[in-house]
Amino acid sequence: MSDLRTQIEDIWAARDSLDADDEGANSTIHGAIDLLDAGEARVAEPDGEGGVVVNEWLKFAILLLFRQAQMSTIEVGPFEFADKIPLKADYASRGVRVVPGASARWGSYQGPGVIMMPSYINIGAYVGANTMVDTWATVGSCAQIGANVHLSGGVGIGGVLEPPNAVPVMVGDDCLIGSRCIVAEGARVGDGVVLGAGAVLTGSIPVIDAETGEELSRGEVPSWCVAVQASRGREFAGGRFGMPCVLVIRRLDPGERHDKSALNDILRSHGVTT
Repeated sequence: MSDLRTQIEDIWAARDSLDADDEGANSTIHGAIDLLDAGEARVAEPDGEGGVVVNEWLKFAILLLFRQAQMSTIEVGPFEFADKIPLKADYASRGVRVVPGASARWGSYQGPGVIMMPSYINIGAYVGANTMVDTWATVGSCAQIGANVHLSGGVGIGGVLEPPNAVPVMVGDDCLIGSRCIVAEGARVGDGVVLGAGAVLTGSIPVIDAETGEELSRGEVPSWCVAVQASRGREFAGGRFGMPCVLVIRRLDPGERHDKSALNDILRSHGVTT
């Protein structure tokens, strides 16, 4: 893999002189995308110390693929698409269930047991084992979703390709992301988080502890908690206005499973649903 990385970095450095029909370069680029497609490499991954490592060379490979690939017509039964990147196939052999209306691009990964309701997963994205991507949910380019996650209906997970060193959205294992939530701009959701319906989490959104009023972070929900959309007042020249934030309303024990009825009681008491 280190040799492939060096080759991709060399091609990237010379990209302005690259010919679309360069078979050697294209083969190298496709080799890198195949690693993403098989889950053998990831655009970004936890560093084990609370941070994130971005593998920029894999971002280079994706960007090079868009430069080199040519438009073509893709036919799937009665449906027709015009794109540069083919769709994934052979889901059954990989233990992935895909309901009609769902699609994923080559270069994205879905682990065994993933269920895709009518939804979309873009190139570079990683979706861990046994995760549900529910109806009309979207997983943007390079977003990293953990195992045993439920992305509820209409969830929008933002993507990022440029700049290559930009950290994508990271969602940990065992999370429940409520209906119509938006998680974008490199935001991070820790393990075991329940994010109530309609929450908006970006890299600049304050995350606040409801018990103390302390601002815990910007754009990062800590592991094992229940968090909801909220607002806090801020003075402007024109008056006082509510600015969006995410409020941590309950801490969970590490490994605590999400009891649906108990969660609904917690959320309803704060006027929120999943």
